[in-house]
Amino acid sequence: MLRVGTIPLNIHDLRLYWETFRTRHPQWKLHFQHAPFSDPFAGLRRGDLDVLICWLPVEEPDLTVGSVLFADPRVVAVSTDHELTRRTSVSLEILADFQHSDGPSIPDYWADGFAPFYTRKGRRIERGPMVSSTEEIFTLTSSGEIVNLFPAHLTRYWSRPDIAYLPINDIDALPYALVWRAETENDLIRAFARVAADLGILAL
Repeated sequence: MLRVGTIPLNIHDLRLYWETFRTRHPQWKLHFQHAPFSDPFAGLRRGDLDVLICWLPVEEPDLTVGSVLFADPRVVAVSTDHELTRRTSVSLEILADFQHSDGPSIPDYWADGFAPFYTRKGRRIERGPMVSSTEEIFTLTSSGEIVNLFPAHLTRYWSRPDIAYLPINDIDALPYALVWRAETENDLIRAFARVAADLGILAL
């Protein structure tokens, strides 16, 4: 059995990978579990997961980065009565005027890859409250304390009446890839990595 950890929520969008793997390797099963962004690589290092789907970059010496599975535009979540809801899209330059969440145990480079610390013009994007779950982020966002960047697929999988999502118009799409511990690589992991490489990047 291949234990797949997923930081993104869109397992359904990626079903072509799962279906192809099951067709090629009917002797092996897949088991999925959510991996928290607050300590992203712990499951791999504890041996609870075989592979992890997470955003890039990943620059950990003990981890191998495989093929990119998909790339997602980014949006910002705001409360429905936030002043930004008067806009149809926003820029990082505008978002630098507002406080964003921060996360414990996250490598700085990895956090910066998801939500940059600086705008392209060099303005610092301020971090505020520490959070360890998406539920905490939404509570702070709903109250107007923060705004928060997310991958666009979240707008389809996590709709709330108190949250609005706005596209960000000056940031690249966020790539997600397959990652695993180099020292635990085996035939099962290599088989799934081959499926990902053969299918290439999926268009969501």
